[in-house]
Amino acid sequence: SEYVIKIIQWITGNNLTVKRGLQQIEDLISTWEVHESWLHCSEFLQEEELEDRKRYHYRVCWSIPTRRKPTPRATASVYFVIEISKTQP
Repeated sequence: SEYVIKIIQWITGNNLTVKRGLQQIEDLISTWEVHESWLHCSEFLQEEELEDRKRYHYRVCWSIPTRRKPTPRATASVYFVIEISKTQP
């Protein structure tokens, strides 16, 4: 079967907050075809203030916990950076 890419409408400019950025990332990863056994936890890491832009850093950590082993042996992390210009809309 053919894979269809779903479009996410990203927030722009001053409308971005830490919470909204996290929701945007959740919206994005909800479009991924991931087996239901993989669970994830998303978190905000830091805000980076630069001269002409801001960067918001996030991490999504994936694992497969089970009843016998609730603490997984391995995890996989995906890092996101959302960059917002201070000078352009």
